[in-house]
Amino acid sequence: CLIGETIRLHLCKPSTCQAAAKSLYSYSGLSLGSIVFPSKKSPNMSASLSLCRRAHTVTVLFILTCVLVYVTLLEETPQDTTFNTKRGIVASILVFLCFGVTQAKDGPFTRPHPAYWRFWLCVTVVYELFLIFILFQTVHDGRQFMKFIDPKLGVPLPERDYGGNCLVYDPGNKTDPFHNLWDKMDGFVPAHFLGWYIKTLMIRDWWMCMIISVMFEFLEYSLEHQLPNFSECWWDHWIMDVLLCNSLGIYCGMKTLGWLSMKPYQWQGLWSIPTYKGKIKRIAFQFTPYSWVNFEWKPASNLRRWLAVLGIIFMFLLAELNTFYLKFVLWMPPEHYLVLLRLVFFVNVGGVAMREIYDFMDDPKFHKKLGQQAWLVAAITVTEFLIVVKYDPNTIMLPIPFFVTQCWFLGIFLILSWTLWRFFIRRIRIEHNVWTVDGAQNVSQIPRISDHIQVYFPYF
Repeated sequence: CLIGETIRLHLCKPSTCQAAAKSLYSYSGLSLGSIVFPSKKSPNMSASLSLCRRAHTVTVLFILTCVLVYVTLLEETPQDTTFNTKRGIVASILVFLCFGVTQAKDGPFTRPHPAYWRFWLCVTVVYELFLIFILFQTVHDGRQFMKFIDPKLGVPLPERDYGGNCLVYDPGNKTDPFHNLWDKMDGFVPAHFLGWYIKTLMIRDWWMCMIISVMFEFLEYSLEHQLPNFSECWWDHWIMDVLLCNSLGIYCGMKTLGWLSMKPYQWQGLWSIPTYKGKIKRIAFQFTPYSWVNFEWKPASNLRRWLAVLGIIFMFLLAELNTFYLKFVLWMPPEHYLVLLRLVFFVNVGGVAMREIYDFMDDPKFHKKLGQQAWLVAAITVTEFLIVVKYDPNTIMLPIPFFVTQCWFLGIFLILSWTLWRFFIRRIRIEHNVWTVDGAQNVSQIPRISDHIQVYFPYF
């Protein structure tokens, strides 16, 4: 049995799949402790879901053809070039989405329906192509092109004061001395909480979430001379953001992960459930995972996993920064619906990307290449950053204060020093002591540095 697909699709008996998977995992030195297998499936389940699980390729093709025939033969084309251009672009995107939803390869997620995740995969391709198009325009043309999406865009943003008075209790204001605190209680407070709740469900690790949360606040401190909305009060950074909103979101996310890991995954066909309450419960559980995998990142176990975790943290922080810098360089106000759509987009594609990254990192022999969604999300993050660099290099190149530079150099130096000690010096000392205890006095028998490099990078 193939471990992943066989267990997920139940192409053989669950007991046989589990036994085969356990033997293969034990042979490769891996553990099944992080995998929660679904219970035995009801015999009526396949019959009740067969219609929903079909791709309906012929049906979609027939409907699409009927729509195109109607537009071609029965509808009169307007004599508005701008309207026809917009409608032609939208129609091209919709045709591509129809093709992708029915024909694209499935990813690791199957709930609530595989077509849902295929849809977001195609949206990821469309978004990346849009970013590439924006990247190849001049700065003026790229900003003015946003008017084709919304005529209100394409104008410079007004300057706003984000820091201001940082007194928690303002004695000068007799009416409401806590007005500074109430002014910060806006829509971004629940957005912070919800955002970190969802990020915790993606990353599935408390330490990584807290590190990213704290590191982003340091980035806001470091870059407040570039973007004015990074200039916040100290209590807004550490009390409202880190301690309240972010930490509460991470805590609720970890509680949800604990429930998902302990939940029994026993699925039954909807029409075989006798009670209406059971049917409603089954419909609600359709939006929960089909099975569960606990992410055990173990960054200190070997150099490959350590570098992978550092890369994940870096890409997360870069994607967070792109949210603010893209609004600044493309002249989009924070409350614009495109900003919200981008966040909704990353909510839907981020979980799939993290699962594919974890599979690729945890078992490279079985997952020989990076997943398609993870590849696209990484490309999107880099492309967004390149747009920022091209459209406003003056802001990006503003000199960082010397004290901030010293702090970042110190942090990078500590990370490099710990990496060198943990994965090279410490390992060499341990093996040298083992060789000495075993009586290996010949210097030629002691492993060389190149031998350790080949252990951690076997492909070189």
